[in-house]
Amino acid sequence: QHQQQQQQQQQQTFYQKPVTTPAVSAAQEQYKQQIPAAAVPTPAAPAVPNVWNPAIATAVMTAAAGGVSGDSASVVLDQVSSLGSAYVVRGAAKLIPGLEAFMSNSRIYFAVDNRYVKRKIQTVLFPFTKKKWTRMEIDRDATGSIRYALPNSDDNAPDLYLPSMSIITYVLLCGLLYGTSGQFDPEILPDVLSKCSLFQLLEVLLIRFGFYAMQSPISIMDLIAYTGYKYMGLCCNMLIGLAFGWRGYYVALLWTASAMSYFVLKTLSNLVPVHNEAAAAKGPKREFMLLGFAGSQLITMYFVSQTKFLQ
Repeated sequence: QHQQQQQQQQQQTFYQKPVTTPAVSAAQEQYKQQIPAAAVPTPAAPAVPNVWNPAIATAVMTAAAGGVSGDSASVVLDQVSSLGSAYVVRGAAKLIPGLEAFMSNSRIYFAVDNRYVKRKIQTVLFPFTKKKWTRMEIDRDATGSIRYALPNSDDNAPDLYLPSMSIITYVLLCGLLYGTSGQFDPEILPDVLSKCSLFQLLEVLLIRFGFYAMQSPISIMDLIAYTGYKYMGLCCNMLIGLAFGWRGYYVALLWTASAMSYFVLKTLSNLVPVHNEAAAAKGPKREFMLLGFAGSQLITMYFVSQTKFLQ
């Protein structure tokens, strides 16, 4: 019996957990730190566009702290302002899906200079004396895709600078008309802008459908540019109307609408092939469609005119 008690005591001692002291625990922790952790694959965090530029912040702090003074300070602040605005635009383009691609595609429509602006205004308002309407081609690949010259190199290239500036000017002139007659309301500006945009959108869709029926490709951005030149004529009409009343406005409208129709006719006729067997067999007649596109300018320029308060 005494031997059995000794055996049980030895078994309990064998299975008993070892007693750990602080020194032993510290050694165990040091040993664990020396062993490299197993490489566990972790999901990659979604890439977040970096919209912070330390160089811009450093330049701003230097100029604000007085480290740069006089003309140098203004030069530094101008450079920082341009860099900051460009950086913010790039950051916003990365944050909004599809905006970066849209900006890169629409950038070519704003590549204008003073010479191009003068020539284009002259062409839109006085197109009857112009002889050359064909766009300048730079390259043509094997599939038939054509790359055209930029507006600053080709007077016949479409742009979005003049249409955007013209529609803003026209909306402001309409506000001036309502203000001089004592009927101004802040809601007039967005109403005029919405009306012009709606008519132009419908016009672009109809012309695009006509090109589709004739099986001739054309860019939506090009159509927005071509149909947006009418606002230059509308601005001239409004200025003449403010000076000479509604009679002067309609006389000017007769000229600018005719000029715009001729401009659209000559411009779009160069984009539709003359000999297109598929379109001639199945689609509408080329001449009828082009005349319809040109006549749409007369209709839209008449309906977006604001002559209610002209004397």
